[in-house]
Amino acid sequence: LGSTRGCSAQRRQHRRPGHALMGTMDLKTDANAVTINLLLIVRPEEAANKEKGQREGQTEGGRGAGNIAPAPGEGGQGCSCTRRRKQQLWRSLSLFLAGTQVTVEIHHEDTSPPLIKRLSLGKGRSSVPLFHHTARKNTPSLPKTVTTHFFPAYPWDKSSLKSMPVDLQQLEKLDAYALKVNVKNSVEELVKALLKQARTDLEKVRAIWMWICHHIEYDVVGYHNKSQLSSKPRDVLQMGKSICEGYAELFEHMCSLAGIQCKKLSGHAKGHGYKTGQTFTGDSDHAWNAVYLEGRWHLLDSTWGSGSVDDSFTTFTHRYNEFYFLTHPALFINNHFPDNSNWQLLKPTLTLKEFENNMLHNSNFYMLGLLAVHPDTPIIQTVNGKASVSVDCRPGTLFMFKLKGTDEHGLMTLKKHGMELDIYPQKTGRHKLEIFAKPSKAEASDDVYKCVAEYVVECESVDTAMRFPKDLHQPVGPSWFSKRHGFLRPSHHEPVLHTNDGRCSLTFTLGKDISVLTSLHTDGGSLAEDMGRRHVLQIHRGNQVELKVHLPHAGNFVLKIYSKKKSDPGNYDYIFNYLIRCLNTEVKWPAFPQSYSKWLQDYEILEPLSGLLPANRNVQFKLKMHGIAKVLVQAENTYPLTQNKDCWEGTCNTSGCREVFVMVHENANHSFYSHVLKYEVETQ
Repeated sequence: LGSTRGCSAQRRQHRRPGHALMGTMDLKTDANAVTINLLLIVRPEEAANKEKGQREGQTEGGRGAGNIAPAPGEGGQGCSCTRRRKQQLWRSLSLFLAGTQVTVEIHHEDTSPPLIKRLSLGKGRSSVPLFHHTARKNTPSLPKTVTTHFFPAYPWDKSSLKSMPVDLQQLEKLDAYALKVNVKNSVEELVKALLKQARTDLEKVRAIWMWICHHIEYDVVGYHNKSQLSSKPRDVLQMGKSICEGYAELFEHMCSLAGIQCKKLSGHAKGHGYKTGQTFTGDSDHAWNAVYLEGRWHLLDSTWGSGSVDDSFTTFTHRYNEFYFLTHPALFINNHFPDNSNWQLLKPTLTLKEFENNMLHNSNFYMLGLLAVHPDTPIIQTVNGKASVSVDCRPGTLFMFKLKGTDEHGLMTLKKHGMELDIYPQKTGRHKLEIFAKPSKAEASDDVYKCVAEYVVECESVDTAMRFPKDLHQPVGPSWFSKRHGFLRPSHHEPVLHTNDGRCSLTFTLGKDISVLTSLHTDGGSLAEDMGRRHVLQIHRGNQVELKVHLPHAGNFVLKIYSKKKSDPGNYDYIFNYLIRCLNTEVKWPAFPQSYSKWLQDYEILEPLSGLLPANRNVQFKLKMHGIAKVLVQAENTYPLTQNKDCWEGTCNTSGCREVFVMVHENANHSFYSHVLKYEVETQ
């Protein structure tokens, strides 16, 4: 049974038409039994009776249940070596089948039974996955070399992170059972206990995987002192900890006991201590496994599935990671490079150089629904002081970044299906750029940003003009996130507003029951918090809001926008911000007038918009207010305003005063007035 022969064209030539049926043989066994895939050549009973008298002396290959046809190129029919091989084969088979119930399905040769999915029927020597078995007394040992068909070259279609369909919800009961199994006296007893609830091969592998990931911890002490470390499955089980070699050997042994073909693989990994862009030399530094399920090999890493170590490599934390169970090979190759390139399960395979140069996407990248990054090389160079990065993902993902630990030197914008980031390092040299992501609050199980990508940015020149205010919050500009919070149809979709005269205006359609708060910020301490609010004027018209901005001077400013439900008595929540840039040094706009609580959201100042009035002048007032009985402007003297349709109009003289107030009489039956606006008067 070292390899299956006779599945070629030559064997078919030795079959009579209509005499061949294909069958699948599955052994219904316990954990200590054997799993065998066979190709049976079965003669119909009628044909067997017809040939019964002609059998003696015939050496025609392919007839009779005991005949195995020679492989192509093996010489004449009926040679003594062929007969000896047949006899050895069936003696071995008899040993394996002793005491085992066998179920055989017989299919007509024109049908396509599941066997076809598992066996390669190409020309020449067949490549058939060999079985693993539990070693028993008097049981022939398996060949040391395994000829395997890897079924490579299936690209990732972005629909699943797995290499085969896995319904995690259906496995929840099995997972819970496997976690509770507490057998430490022997690996055999552990496997026997785990398989009580596992029926299919997938369930067997799953139960073993879950148990190891949750019961074996990484041996950080043993990693630093490997001479005192044993990777034998029995020792790993009893100690309850090991390094990757022990994880992989225990997994392989447990699968073998369960009748699942499994192989320990070794190679290089972009794991703990990996530096972006580093090269790999010398011996392999990691171990993982491949399992054979449903006619194809699949990859998994129980070491990385169990948890992680800290930066100092002194503490291990159990943190289960589903990503590394049956990971799609197109994703697994991102941080696992096997010594034998066949075990990439890819076609074409990657070279070590390509592996080194490829962008590292860790499990967080895929588990958060990210699809791709651009550029896809880990080292990028600035052009005229700027480097650009973008991420493609499914909707509903928030991002942040750190350039050498700070987010001050970049401009990040959220897109419906990802984000875009422009980086402007303010020093030459190499800079570490980290990209973080998390689901939005509406979809998040936790509220923690996780690192999903790392770059090294090489900067040869600095663009000093692109220095951003420290108050600039990432991301910048409107997005699906601001839309979700009620800011619809923005007049300006770009994150940066440029103004030459120091003034700009933005409009939004607001969702229901939205109250807005705004503030303007810049570096240098030239704009106090209260004055920052007064340089932005809100004008509400129905469900539309206009934000008028007057800059106090040239420079870079941040317009921050907050909101809350009108019915909510709580604080305002930050939503998003814009960057406003003005290079005109002649700009010097005063703040808007100060408003008080009695100034309602749907009131509007038509004139004067400036909060600083000229001295000794007559100033025209025009205010749009409703539901008011009287309006007065109080300066050195008091000036009543006259109602004209929905506006209150009039003139005020600023002589002899430093401040001017607008007061309203809300009810004609009341005798008191309420302050709604305050203006300042220029000094003489």
